[in-house]
Amino acid sequence: MIKSIAQAVRLVLFIFLAGCSSPGQQQTGKKEETAVATSFPVKEFIFGDNHGFKQCHASTKLHLNNGEFVAAWFGGTEEKNDDVGIWLSKRVRGNWEPPREVAKIRNDPHWNPVLFQSPTGKIFLFFKAGKEIETWETWVQTSDDNGKTWNAAHELIIGDKGGRGPVKNKPVILSDGTWLAGSSHEEKGYHVFVDRSNDNGKTWTPSPYLSLGDTALRNKELIQPTLWESSPGNIHMLLRSNIGFICRSDSKDYGKTWTPVYKTSLPNPNSGIDLTRLPGGVLALAYNPDNRNDGDRAPLLLALSYDNGKTWPKQLNIEDGKGDDEFSYPAVISYGDTVAVTYTWQRKNIAFWLGTVKDIANGTFGPAK
Repeated sequence: MIKSIAQAVRLVLFIFLAGCSSPGQQQTGKKEETAVATSFPVKEFIFGDNHGFKQCHASTKLHLNNGEFVAAWFGGTEEKNDDVGIWLSKRVRGNWEPPREVAKIRNDPHWNPVLFQSPTGKIFLFFKAGKEIETWETWVQTSDDNGKTWNAAHELIIGDKGGRGPVKNKPVILSDGTWLAGSSHEEKGYHVFVDRSNDNGKTWTPSPYLSLGDTALRNKELIQPTLWESSPGNIHMLLRSNIGFICRSDSKDYGKTWTPVYKTSLPNPNSGIDLTRLPGGVLALAYNPDNRNDGDRAPLLLALSYDNGKTWPKQLNIEDGKGDDEFSYPAVISYGDTVAVTYTWQRKNIAFWLGTVKDIANGTFGPAK
């Protein structure tokens, strides 16, 4: 079981120098190199049995400038319940602190937290609030002390309904300094767009909805983009869908305009995905490999691409399962050659996986299926 793995791993803790951040990812700035980590790979639960919620989902995380990790998720009786709020925990010297609720603006369900750290070290926590997706409001609150304390939350775009800013996955900082967030609307159809900020998150401008490259994609669920920049100005996104496959779009002008959305060969059961770009251009993608709409959310795979997402020749199964098992909604970040993943574990816990590109490459070989 995952908990016994975590307990065993903690017996072999040792000091290490925290890696430097990779360009274009959430974490920026020089690490203070004071963190403690375990021997790789690590696989553990973030919290034990005593916490303040029955179910949890939709995690997000950061690798902080001091080498610690911070993770957040939504938790409550169950998804859509009015008691659902945003919870947070920090991994300090190899151990996760007890979860605490850090965002609950009113008695409405809260959704999809997204953590982001600016180049100055300020942490942003974006989240949605509202009973239904089409009435979502996007709220944001910030911390200047690595998540110990938080400023009061405020609406990202006052009066907006449907959601702005990052809808699930982390924003990226482009080579020209632009902050770019993947977003989507689920009102009167499904619509994908990006939100961009050129003033360090003070204001945001949405792009037009992306067009479709195949009429078969019309009226299909295309949501929750995950973004990366392959070279200056060349931005790409992968998308969750309900057609059985991950979809994609590309931009050559820093995300201002995009190619029509097209289908890839990667399977997707209409479940969340996320990826990170490592130094040298290697991509690490976390996803569920079922190609049926509303199919199995197990197993959960980490796959590597060496050609900017055209092929994914190496993969590692980080969580097995079948049928009604749920290991879903991964959040992926990287620093140096290290990849960190959090994901929903049966709606009962948030699991944490930490390893290197080599650990992933030494997993199951062959194309992702």
